[in-house]
Amino acid sequence: MLMEMYTELQWLPKAPPDFSSQVKAWSEADGGAALRSLASCALDLNQLTRLAKPISAAVARGANLEPLQPFRLAVISNATMDFILPALVASAARHGLALEIIQPAYDQVAQEALTPDSRVNASKPNAVLFALDYRSLPLKFVPGDADAAANAVAGATGYLNALREGIQKNCGAACLFQTFAPAPEMIFGSLDRALPGTMRWLLSEINRGLAEQVLVAGDVLLDVAGIAETVGLANWHDPQMWNLGKFPCAESVIPLYGDHVARTLAAMRGRSRKVLVLDLDNTVWGGVIGDDGLEGIRVAQGDAVGEAHLAVQRMALDLRKRGIVLAVSSKNTDEVAREPFLKHPEMLLKLDHIAVFQANWNDKATNLQAIADELAVGIDSLVFLDDNPVERGLVRRLLPQVAVPELPEDAAGYARTLAAAGYFEAIAFAGEDLKRADFYQDNAKRISLQKQVGGVDAYLASLEMTITFQPFDATGHSRIVQLINKSNQYNLTTRRYTDPEVLAAEEDPDVFTLQVRLADIFGDNGMISVVICRPAEQGVWEVDTWLMSCRVLGRKVEHMVLRHLVEQAQARGITKIIGAYIPTDRNQLVVDHYAKLGFSKVDEDESGRTRWEILAAEAKLDIAPMKVITLGVEQVQENAQA
Repeated sequence: MLMEMYTELQWLPKAPPDFSSQVKAWSEADGGAALRSLASCALDLNQLTRLAKPISAAVARGANLEPLQPFRLAVISNATMDFILPALVASAARHGLALEIIQPAYDQVAQEALTPDSRVNASKPNAVLFALDYRSLPLKFVPGDADAAANAVAGATGYLNALREGIQKNCGAACLFQTFAPAPEMIFGSLDRALPGTMRWLLSEINRGLAEQVLVAGDVLLDVAGIAETVGLANWHDPQMWNLGKFPCAESVIPLYGDHVARTLAAMRGRSRKVLVLDLDNTVWGGVIGDDGLEGIRVAQGDAVGEAHLAVQRMALDLRKRGIVLAVSSKNTDEVAREPFLKHPEMLLKLDHIAVFQANWNDKATNLQAIADELAVGIDSLVFLDDNPVERGLVRRLLPQVAVPELPEDAAGYARTLAAAGYFEAIAFAGEDLKRADFYQDNAKRISLQKQVGGVDAYLASLEMTITFQPFDATGHSRIVQLINKSNQYNLTTRRYTDPEVLAAEEDPDVFTLQVRLADIFGDNGMISVVICRPAEQGVWEVDTWLMSCRVLGRKVEHMVLRHLVEQAQARGITKIIGAYIPTDRNQLVVDHYAKLGFSKVDEDESGRTRWEILAAEAKLDIAPMKVITLGVEQVQENAQA
């Protein structure tokens, strides 16, 4: 049945027969990678609970579970969450997080959010999940009474906003709000949707208002109402379990709920995937182009098989429009593999949509690594869609960081399975996201140019780059928040800041903020670097945050950023700049960042954390071949008004 695809997480491979034995045998010496491998299977509630035990115990001991990244989540609910929370812990491991859960007393929602020294606020969580059921809202059935209905909606959204403000004031954590899944029972039938005052109408309006409020406030939305509608409201709600123990959903949907929470938390940590790599034969089109020829492949309207593969292409194009990069990895002759893109009239995908095209006879794992290298992204940014179970198994074994969805036998389910897996979960959307696929595609062209131009300096000069420096501003605010919370590889400290915290830095006259943009002959790269410096002592700046997009590696951007930092520091009477490198499982790329820029190491601890310093007057500033534009606060404001 179609519902089982979701409730059984059928895009994941089945758990090994000895799953329980492997969980029992796990020790800290095996590390977090082994836990993530076990979590990356389609697990039922019992298996999730079993796996959560060693994870929670290890987190409580403070064990090193790399590559899992620590995340502290407080869960506030009016419902019983005891059987659900272990599923969150195990599902979080699937998405790269070592989850610690703070659970206050049952149904203490307002008390926990609004009391400064409550358990939730005192624990200083990274995020607070408001796991509220619709029965937590004081709603009355007032059919046809538009005024009473509007007042009820305003009261509910005001209550939710008060909870958010309480958390922001008392602990500053990010707030994760769920939409409300209505009960399946209706009083008027289809009219419930349209008639003000029915429970269906009230919850629909509250969900709409909550979504708008979350977007404005910079919080995070978990669309439980949408998830419940996907599997069916009657399947989501179990009235017997609610009556017995106030369980907010049926037991069968807990694994799905846990995965959605976990993928959302992972997105908050920048762990959503960026690249969709497509196999071609029997994936993008039906048939084998090398055997069946252009006329024999099936990719046409009116043909059930052809339409199934067109749905994959349509899904890929929609993902590209929201910023996901597309690539191809096919065992084929390059010329033959490109032919349908160039000549088949029914193809929706064109070569212009593909950032990297790998068609050869190498194994898929080798090609996927080459694609990641050419795009300058981590291998864990890739999703690989292939109809062949042998190829899927090979990639999972050789490159476990790559997401490889299991696919059903019928191609009609390919697009739906890819969407259901949620690899590209987003918590925010900025205008630059629309351009991301083009950014990476242009970067592939730059790499091609580099192969043609002799020497690095000649190559950089041929790009005709323009770099723009300016402080944080309202126009770039959402993108700055997004970069701070998503960037992992070229990020010196990987500190995460909420929307209000970034705004506070922007408005603090003692804090130096910097957003950096880069353009060249191939196009605008958009915002590619963010820096925050805070006063440490008289005449000293400490680099709190320094991150950069990996797609501009090797272009001496970091040297130009340092040059600008030094210039601005000297203009403000700052004589010394200090910075720290805080190692994670993903930022080894910048372990030598400060050393390469001429900083001197002044301290190192057992964890590998290092501290560096440089005197502004003695800094040796490398000049890259690029035009520099510097915008001040006044100029930025003028541009915004224009």
